[in-house]
Amino acid sequence: MDPQAGVEAGDVSIVIVTYNSAGVIERCLASLRAHVPGAEVIVVDNASGDGSAELAERALPSARVIRRRRNDGLAAGVNEGAAAAGGRYVMALNPDTRLTSDAITPLARYLAAHPDVGIVAPRLLDEDGTLQLSCRRFPGYGTAFFGRYAPLTRLLPRNRWSRAYLMQDYDHASERDVDWVSGAAMLFSRAVWERLGGWDAGFFMFSEDVDFCRRMHEAGLRVVYYPHVALYHTIGVSRSAPPRMIIARHRSMWRYYRKHMRGNVALDAVTAAGIVARCGLQLAAAMASRVIRGMQARAGAARDA
Repeated sequence: MDPQAGVEAGDVSIVIVTYNSAGVIERCLASLRAHVPGAEVIVVDNASGDGSAELAERALPSARVIRRRRNDGLAAGVNEGAAAAGGRYVMALNPDTRLTSDAITPLARYLAAHPDVGIVAPRLLDEDGTLQLSCRRFPGYGTAFFGRYAPLTRLLPRNRWSRAYLMQDYDHASERDVDWVSGAAMLFSRAVWERLGGWDAGFFMFSEDVDFCRRMHEAGLRVVYYPHVALYHTIGVSRSAPPRMIIARHRSMWRYYRKHMRGNVALDAVTAAGIVARCGLQLAAAMASRVIRGMQARAGAARDA
């Protein structure tokens, strides 16, 4: 029997974690309603203060909306949604994504046909249709300097270290085994999710997808980038991220390092000091940016007075 033959939209549960996502959740759910009407949709709201849960209920009345009393982070929200899922497959999906066709059922069929695959992910596109680099190699010590948003990558975008980490020499046109894929859109079986103990809720935000993919590899399962289907993803990257997000990112760096890259005492100490220093520099830059914006706003108000 062809394992793909029995896979339908109803075999997939789509889990979307929201936190103050009022600006994007309606569009996301409208696209799901249009293109995968048979899929189960579970929205886990992390105690939003902007009415995201109510908007989700109105945008897709068939969706199950779970209201959390506090925001325990993305991984905890995904785990609660996956635990409530009834489908054989779980699609973790960001609220800032949208479909223009059924990009989910083909992923489930691919997973059904390849039992050695733990995670499969689609191609992600910016709103203008350009490619997002959503599959990458595992981070190393140089990633802090040559990651996607690192200063050296911005200054020297063609340098070989950034290109290697971001897999820029791969054409992203054919399916390929990769180290990890973005958690903005990834599909996995509920059985494998249970086998691995879910996402690591110790990551409040950032690196939880890298960790989940790494644990897939350690379990002997493949992670596959499948570019034959695509969806749009609006990356909400701010040049002046809130301090709590800067701190959360660096805490996640340290947690990932301790789980997967730990060395001797001296190396651990140097790594910890580097992460703390990087966090401090980014917090200082964010504070300076806030002060400059405040001064500009006051100057503008004075001119208009």
